[in-house]
Amino acid sequence: MTPVADFNKEGLGNVLLVAVSVCLICSIVVSSAAVLLKPQQQINRELDRKQNVLRAAGMLPTDGSTDSEGRGVDELFKLFRVRAVILGSGEYTDSVDIESYDQTKASRMTDTSRDLTASEDIATLGRREHVALVYLLETEGVLDKVVLPVRGYGLWGTLFGYLAIEGDLETVAGLGFYSHKETPGLGGEVDNPNWKEQWPGVSLFDESGAPAVRLVKTRSAEGSTAATHEIDGLSGATMTSRGVENLVRFWTGELGYGPFLSKLAAVVSP
Repeated sequence: MTPVADFNKEGLGNVLLVAVSVCLICSIVVSSAAVLLKPQQQINRELDRKQNVLRAAGMLPTDGSTDSEGRGVDELFKLFRVRAVILGSGEYTDSVDIESYDQTKASRMTDTSRDLTASEDIATLGRREHVALVYLLETEGVLDKVVLPVRGYGLWGTLFGYLAIEGDLETVAGLGFYSHKETPGLGGEVDNPNWKEQWPGVSLFDESGAPAVRLVKTRSAEGSTAATHEIDGLSGATMTSRGVENLVRFWTGELGYGPFLSKLAAVVSP
């Protein structure tokens, strides 16, 4: 046995042994923490999703977790019926597990999405998933609102949000983004409550049924048909404004939720 006195703590072998031991211990600690925290992280992600859906639908204040009647997120979200939809046909499908389905992840995989051509890809998505989730709110058996996940490229990155549509399936009920990389004070004004308040009441489609929302510098005359489709563009943020306009048009069009909205309209129309 080597005497303690002869142990060379500054030797290369011993330095490497200590370094490896420290790295191993740190790896074990980090891995254990990740495993232990994963369930809570999943709970937090699910809570965030529910809050964003509710806020887009105008059922939850931006800075609160209960509505005016004191109902919490879980209670309010139970009012929604969540379904999976095949975007190409607009038909409901049970091919995915609604609880675990990750729509954004599906858009990155070749077997669960399709490539978009340059002319199709007005929202700069690259690929579009085959299946999407929709959130249906009904009151006494009558469709009240539909909330749709939407995304599209702005100036610096992709904006992720939810578009809420009234039960007539033609009028915006609300639009909110929960993740984006836009410049604070410019494109970041997509988070401004005053700007978001302009969206409710906007008409999504023109007389032919084509997506017609526009973000403009100068609004058309009040009361005109054009004005019903318009939102104020974001000052100093032309690319972000164009990105928002394009993503709304894409997701309400034929490559997005258009087929689903048409089928749903045929069912709910008197």
